[in-house]
Amino acid sequence: MSESCLRLEREGSVARLVMDRPAVHNAFDERLVAALTEALERLAVEDAVRCVVITGAGRSFSAGADLDWMRRTAAYGFAENIEDARRLARMLAVLDQLPKPTVAMVNGAAIGGGTGIVAACDVAIAARRAVFAFSEVRLGLVPAVISPYVVRAIGARAARRYFLTGERFSAEEARRIGLVHEVVDDDALANRTCELVNALLAGGPEALAEAKALVGTVAGREGSLVAETTARILAERRASREGQEGVLAFLEKRRPGWRGDGD
Repeated sequence: MSESCLRLEREGSVARLVMDRPAVHNAFDERLVAALTEALERLAVEDAVRCVVITGAGRSFSAGADLDWMRRTAAYGFAENIEDARRLARMLAVLDQLPKPTVAMVNGAAIGGGTGIVAACDVAIAARRAVFAFSEVRLGLVPAVISPYVVRAIGARAARRYFLTGERFSAEEARRIGLVHEVVDDDALANRTCELVNALLAGGPEALAEAKALVGTVAGREGSLVAETTARILAERRASREGQEGVLAFLEKRRPGWRGDGD
């Protein structure tokens, strides 16, 4: 990858995106936002890639907006500012809608926009030392672009508190409110992430993509329309080649075809 601010590492069917600006705690600027967007769009269509892990270099996950970037945006007019904000919104949307499982491996502080990446990933696991904050109000700003993903993860009540106070909170508190799924000792983060990735790789690639979309389809909906929609989804999966292979493999007590020797 040509962008020095982002590393792409591959191990079998797993792609790891490492935000690589440790001197500024992996803070976002235009280059990192663009590099993440480009990398995610590329990985979305690579059949060989079945899972994407996002983490940060050094001791931080991401400190949010880079100070120099903030200085530049302060001098922008409205048209320039809205285009800049749209690029960040697009990056988060691409991550959120990626048709493959995504894992946030939160190795340290996740502040502001960094928490947006955590919330937009399917699975989030944090080191015990990690801290979190929605600090935008302390700069006279608001966590607008990340809010759809964060509010979905932690709910409106917790968002009201932490969006308004801007206070830092621990990894355990992040787990309690739903921003991350698990907290582990710092030296256990890599191994536990590997275990979660292996669990994800056990699922059929098409089924994983459809299960991810299913959550968005049914969240907050009920009644006969959603019942009919989900019945059709199940029927289609049962009739699919992957669905039939998975059931047959289970009955025959063997590994399904999508699980190679390394998965």
